[in-house]
Amino acid sequence: MTFDQMNIIQPIVRAVTEEGYLRPTPIQEQAIPAMLEGRDLVGCAQTGTGKTAAFAIPVLQRLAQKPFPGKRKIRALVLTPTRELAVQIGESFSAYGRYTGLKNIMIYGGVSQRPQTDLLRRGMDIMVATPGRLLDLVNQGWVDLKHIEIFVLDEADRMLDMGFIHDIRRIVEYLPVNRQSLFFSATIPPEIMKLAAGIVKSAVRVDIPPVKATSDLISQSLYFVDKPDKKSLLIHLIINGEIENALVFTRTKHGADKITRALNQAGVRAGTIHGNKSQQSRQKALVQLKRKQIRVLVATDVAARGIDVEELSHVINYEIPNVPEMYLHRIGRTGRAGMAGVAISFCDGEEKNFVKSIQKLMNTSIPVIHEHPFTLRKKQRMAAG
Repeated sequence: MTFDQMNIIQPIVRAVTEEGYLRPTPIQEQAIPAMLEGRDLVGCAQTGTGKTAAFAIPVLQRLAQKPFPGKRKIRALVLTPTRELAVQIGESFSAYGRYTGLKNIMIYGGVSQRPQTDLLRRGMDIMVATPGRLLDLVNQGWVDLKHIEIFVLDEADRMLDMGFIHDIRRIVEYLPVNRQSLFFSATIPPEIMKLAAGIVKSAVRVDIPPVKATSDLISQSLYFVDKPDKKSLLIHLIINGEIENALVFTRTKHGADKITRALNQAGVRAGTIHGNKSQQSRQKALVQLKRKQIRVLVATDVAARGIDVEELSHVINYEIPNVPEMYLHRIGRTGRAGMAGVAISFCDGEEKNFVKSIQKLMNTSIPVIHEHPFTLRKKQRMAAG
């Protein structure tokens, strides 16, 4: 089945094709038709299964096919637990909806609210938000949720673990009774079902099996390194190691650009792909990697979707993903077609809990490389003392 066969409108088909999506994943194939019909849905699926596109595509299509008269109003709300996820989801909406004319905004704490309120003043169609900042802006009168037609609760089990249950219930009280509700969670224990029961009505249920464990063909290693030293460690490994080619993952577009410049200045041919790059530019960089015209491709998670390089020798996690399933999704890009692959991860002091979550998911420890020129300074001080 193709996206065309799922009755997806051409502006969205064009965008997802440019993102490298040729066929829908199982969750997209099962969930999108029900959502396009306006049905509520409960989906059990982990990150890396194509879940974001499974709800973003029908949200964009339903809003695009029913334009709002007058000034834009927020008609779709996606609630997610962390800033990082809000950014990832927002970038996905921008990518898939680039030809629909719809606008989305990301709302999260930890930063000044001024840039967010400036955007809100102009009018937005879709909001991706974390609970705390959203409630702050609602209480200040910046956000009006009475026009919401579609509500998406993403990563519900993480919301519960992070203590957001009361905030979620308060937000739901602001929403119109007549709305479409979509509920996604990696696991569906009884307490999650209880939460879902207060949000969805006569919902379709979609269950996608958890992602498989990593391939035995992938050799994994972990380097503990201070954040300022990561760039130097990356250059050191690529110049002095046996790295034929590599896909380097970073968290932000700005970070990807900085790393690429540093690699090129060090004499390592490198390219970049992220959401600010044109499709032509991204495709050119991918072709250059496949033809060995560049040695390294630096990418963000969203832009890397659709990348398929059979003879990719290394994946390097310059920054540890905060969602453990994303780690499996990243390193699975090497070790393909029966070939061996190597996955290297850099971990600074603030990322240790992310590593613990990844190892818990895999039920194994990632071997640590202790001997390298840029070991954590804290360890060095302890050894010296």
